[in-house]
Formats: sequence, C-alpha cells, structure tokens
Amino acid sequence: MLETTALNCSRSAQLFSEAQNFFPGGVNSPVRTFSGVKGEPKFIARGQGAKVFDADGNAYTDYVQSWGPLALGHAHPKVVDAICKAATLGTSFGAPTESETMLAALIQKHFPAMERMRFVSSGTESTMSAIRLARCSTKRDKLVKFAGCYHGHSDALLAKAGSGVLTLSIPGSAGVTEGAIKDTIVLEYNDADALKQVFETEGDTIAAVILEPIAGNMGFVRPSKDFLGTLQSVCQHHGALLVFDEIITGFRVALGGAQSLWGIKPDLVCLGKVIGGGLPLAAYGGRKDIMQQVAPLGPMYQAGTLSGNPVATAAGSSTVAALSEPGVFEHMCALTAKISKGLADAAKGCSIDMQVDYEGSMFGFFFMKQRNSAHGERRLDNLHAIQANMDSDAYARFFHSMMTKGHYFAPSAYEAAFISAAHTEEDVNNTLNAARDTMRALF
Repeated sequence: MLETTALNCSRSAQLFSEAQNFFPGGVNSPVRTFSGVKGEPKFIARGQGAKVFDADGNAYTDYVQSWGPLALGHAHPKVVDAICKAATLGTSFGAPTESETMLAALIQKHFPAMERMRFVSSGTESTMSAIRLARCSTKRDKLVKFAGCYHGHSDALLAKAGSGVLTLSIPGSAGVTEGAIKDTIVLEYNDADALKQVFETEGDTIAAVILEPIAGNMGFVRPSKDFLGTLQSVCQHHGALLVFDEIITGFRVALGGAQSLWGIKPDLVCLGKVIGGGLPLAAYGGRKDIMQQVAPLGPMYQAGTLSGNPVATAAGSSTVAALSEPGVFEHMCALTAKISKGLADAAKGCSIDMQVDYEGSMFGFFFMKQRNSAHGERRLDNLHAIQANMDSDAYARFFHSMMTKGHYFAPSAYEAAFISAAHTEEDVNNTLNAARDTMRALF
C-alpha cells in the first residue's frame, strides 16, 4: 500500500471493513475501492462547496465532484432548495410533470441537436437506448465504438471500455457473451485511417458510431481535427448515425458540450451527470424524425418508472439555470486553465514528464514513463499509447501525497478531473502549492 499515515483514517477503515460484509469489494462501484492507487477508500460524510469531509473529519478540496455532476459544487443552496421543495410535493409519480418539460427546455436551448429527447435514470440507460434507437432507425446491426471510451455497462458497450474497467485491468466483463458484442467494432480513438477502412468494407452494415467527443474515461483525451472530420464524413456518406456521448462533457467543456466547440451536429446525443444536479438522471435525444421512432410514437420500446423523476429534474433545472448565469461558467473555465497550466509548470520545474490538457471546467493529466526514441514526443491520444506510456505508479504516489495535504483527485489515473463554480482562486493556489511540494519530494 502506498498510502502514508499522515491522516487519521481509522473510521473510514472500520466502515470499509463493515461494508465488505454487504457489498462486493465493499463498494457499489468498482473504482471506489482505491485499488487503482493501491489504497483503501475514504468514506465521505458530507460535502460543502468545493470541499468534502470524510468520516474521520479530514477535509479535502474536491476535484472529483462526484465524477463530474456537481458543476456548482456540493450542497449548493439553490439546488438544495429546489430538491427540498420538490420532495415535499412527492418524490415519484410515474406520471408526466411540468418539471420534466422545464428541464428539457433548458437543455434544448444549449443542445439544439436534441430536437426531441427522453429522460432516463442513468448514463448506461441513455447510451443503451440511443444505440437501440440507431439500430431501429437504420435497420442495421453493427456499432463502432473506440477503445478506452466508456459508455456505461450495457453488454454491447463494455468491449474495451475505459474508466473502472481499465483501472481494474479487466479487458471487458465476464458474463458478456460473444453474441452480445459480435456486432460491436472497436477501433482506436483518433485513428482516422482505421475508421475509413472499416467503413469501406462494412459501411452499409453500420448503424452508428458512438464516441466521447472529448474522452474522459481513459484520462482527458481530445480528438484530432482529422479524426473528427473523417468521423462526420463517413457517417454521412454511408448513412450511419453519429452518436455523441456527452454524459461527461455536456455542460462541462462548454455549456453546449463538445459539439458546440467542434461545430458538429450529431444525430443523437446522450447526456447525464450535470443535468441531474447530483441526482440520478440522464437523457438521450436528437433529430425529431429519429426520436419519433421511440414508443409510443414508434416501434422502439424504452421505459422507466423513475425516468424524469420530479426531484431529479428539479435539481437539474436549478443546476443548469445557475450555470447559465453571467460569469459562472467563465469563472470555472478560468480556474481550470489556471490549475492545468500550474500543474504543467510544476512538473516542468521538477523535470517530470507530464501531459496536461483541459477544456472548459474539465482537465486531466498523465504522468509519463521515461520515453525512448521509439515514442519521441508522441502525445497520448489513444488507449494503446496511454497504456504503453502512462506511469500509473507515479500517479498513485501523487494521489496519496495530495490527499494527505487535503486535495482529492480521482483514485484512478484513467479519469478526468473537474472544477466547480464553488472553487476559488485560493483553493487552486493551495492545490498547486501542494502539487509542487509533492513533485519535489516524490520524484
């Protein structure tokens, strides 16, 4: 275990031991075990603004933000108020509510590609439903995805997925049959030539291409212009649908997601995280003619008792409205640029090879292994390059040292980081000072 003993974490250790009597590995989502950084998890007791506090009372400036949803920070007063007001009226009806329409209108303002949409309860439901709809619409079976992109844990999308699958060094998932993934074609992210080739040979059988338009589940990886251009052109030429999984990037890299940055209008869009304001909520949507094939208007069936839950939609509406207020998103972007550039400068000052990148309020960094002449100055822009060159042990050392100093990053080198509206200049300055001290001491 790489963890230091500077923090008293006895209560967390006790809670983790108890949890293992009930949950596989003691957790309800694999990456929470801290196995990716060779440690034991901290049990979080509460959050306020940019901070979280563990069961032992230790405070951390939080750059995980519940893996992205908390764009306003923890327990934002407007969101808490919206949740409380909604809850007093009832927590679930299984019937239409005005709150659903209010949130949909806010989303559509920023994502005009979502001419019609359907709320669901999780990102997995969103991407699973979008792929089913793409197959229904095109009457084709095959799907193209990219190695390292995580689109939830439905069977067809777990082939070479990112996120926790990478963290645990699992190639896919036991229990997923060959039949379930036989129509899933996996390519390397940013490999435009491979994309062209697969469409040349199988283009007429491909229903859709799904991707994270900025990857956040194999670390922060942005697409090249050539890759995006090829993606758009081959889909249009062969009649395949382009599906943007903006569950992480939506309202994060820009209020209108990555599609607004790249000037691309996808056929289908998947959203989650931020639109729930910290509660379980996601959506898929797109062109009106495609979405009209969803039941009850069309033959593609999808349903959910808790879809569009009134408490979740109230939290989401409050969050999106607050993010849209003048200066809020700009503040987040400025701090994200500052911490990203500061980490890069700190690494350079310590002669540490690190790749840092950011967009909007989302950023990420890779500690690099010693590069040889075969790799040169190659950027890590696909899963193969990341696995060959990323130093996960260096990240683990950095992670634990930063935690002892009161700064919380994701317990996995394969995840992006996030700034919230609650973060301050002082928070970022303190984090950068701690990062410089850590780099000087550990590397």
